[in-house]
Amino acid sequence: MLNIQTLRLSLSSVLVILSATLGIAQDVQDDFEENGTITTWFGDDCEMNINFTNPFQQGINTSATVLEYNDTGGQYANVRFDVGSNFDFTTKNTFRLNIYIPSSGITGGSPNQVSLKLQDGSIAEPWITQSEIIKPIQLDQWQEVTFDFENNNFNNFDASSLPPIERTDFNRIVIQVNGENNNDLVLAYLDDVLFYETISTPPVFDYLVWSDEFEGSGAINELNWFHQTQMPNIGSWYNNEQQHYTDRVENSFVSDGNLNVVAINETFSDQGITKQYTSARLNSKFAFTYGKVEVRAKLPSGIGTWPAIWMLGQNITENGAYWQTQGYGTTPWPACGEVDIMEHWGSNQNYVQSAMHTPSSSGATVNHGGQYLTNTSSEFHVYEMDWNSDRIKFSVDGITHYTYNPEVQNGDTWPFYAPQYILLNFAIQESITNSFTQDAMEIDYVRVYQTNPSSVVNEVSLIEMSLYPNPTKELLTIQLQEGNHLDKAVLYNTLGQSLKTFTTTSIALTDFAAGTYFLSVMTSWGEITKQIIKE
Repeated sequence: MLNIQTLRLSLSSVLVILSATLGIAQDVQDDFEENGTITTWFGDDCEMNINFTNPFQQGINTSATVLEYNDTGGQYANVRFDVGSNFDFTTKNTFRLNIYIPSSGITGGSPNQVSLKLQDGSIAEPWITQSEIIKPIQLDQWQEVTFDFENNNFNNFDASSLPPIERTDFNRIVIQVNGENNNDLVLAYLDDVLFYETISTPPVFDYLVWSDEFEGSGAINELNWFHQTQMPNIGSWYNNEQQHYTDRVENSFVSDGNLNVVAINETFSDQGITKQYTSARLNSKFAFTYGKVEVRAKLPSGIGTWPAIWMLGQNITENGAYWQTQGYGTTPWPACGEVDIMEHWGSNQNYVQSAMHTPSSSGATVNHGGQYLTNTSSEFHVYEMDWNSDRIKFSVDGITHYTYNPEVQNGDTWPFYAPQYILLNFAIQESITNSFTQDAMEIDYVRVYQTNPSSVVNEVSLIEMSLYPNPTKELLTIQLQEGNHLDKAVLYNTLGQSLKTFTTTSIALTDFAAGTYFLSVMTSWGEITKQIIKE
């Protein structure tokens, strides 16, 4: 193994040796502070400034200069760069960039998205070779976006083309904000463009991060759950549901190790309206991005009964919902995204369905799948949802019945890049039979799993780095090899969300809660990530 510190080679010599002996692909990166290797930036029907003062030095990006992307109405506006030799995807297959789009800088109704396109720039019509990944973005904040051409969904202009990682004809990168075939104005800022290697193994969600086992008896645990009782502005619940949702113990309680969500035939008045049925609708006080949900449940039966286990975006604007009361409501349904883990209608006994609701389906139940069980109302079953950055998979007792993985991921098809929370409810439909008195959805447990921080293995690297003290209470110091220099360090939580960017070797963690974090350190010799513990 090469020992860079001992050999004391110049950076250029190291890159030559590594490229020749280890087959490492070319170094392609730009931080727009004269440290990059990209020299061929070009604005295509788009004004561009690669030395623009960062107008939003906040969040994950406090660097001084960025690329300004100013689409003044060009139908196919984009920025691009070419590389000297074609990309080799055998060792690297992922591009990353930071982007900020101010809401005041866009017009029109195009989806807020950024696409990265691979092309062969040596031919007269490079777009016919194109392979593209589209990612949704949020306005008014810096965010890191990755384009993984091995694992993300991609679109080939020529449908008969090979997958991008099997091709060797790409030498141009095109970056386009908010699509094409429009004359919308788009002002955006780009930074830290990087081509790097990724690990293609799908995440394994086996680390329990949140649960309710429903031990004891009596009222539900209000540290975990919120009773949603306020009706929407239409004066009743959606889908012409017949019940009032209450916070009474008669409608939701814990007994014999199970949560009981109970619908009752009774006259009940609330918010100036009288209904003939009551039930409960619970919101989790925990929201998360990516992971696995397991719910072991036994369902009610009978025509007109409609129990559900599902999720909504934490950012939903819905009066009376828990996260709305906490100030998170910014996005209406269905743009917030809805994930139905399990729905069961008594009119189709023993059939359980999973579904997705997005702007692309106008909120309708278009994307769905399910399976018949033999005993949904007499025995418990485990309903599972597994959600990563590319797809959402649904199963019962380990048998998968539906996977949602749209070919194009954008704000219309994939709002599932932001936190979601869990809902448990038992609705009553108009078709409820006169003989119905009461029934319950019984739940043994609700569990949420994510990746285990201790299972993360640091990549073998020629970069030597020390972090000390680790664990630490306040200050962490980065020590690099002689001749290597820090570009920046980004702190991530265990959900993979970036928290703060540092540009010095002294990392102040005073303002962060105790727990496990990951520090990704970018240097003049490359990048390395290590786990750190804040006490």
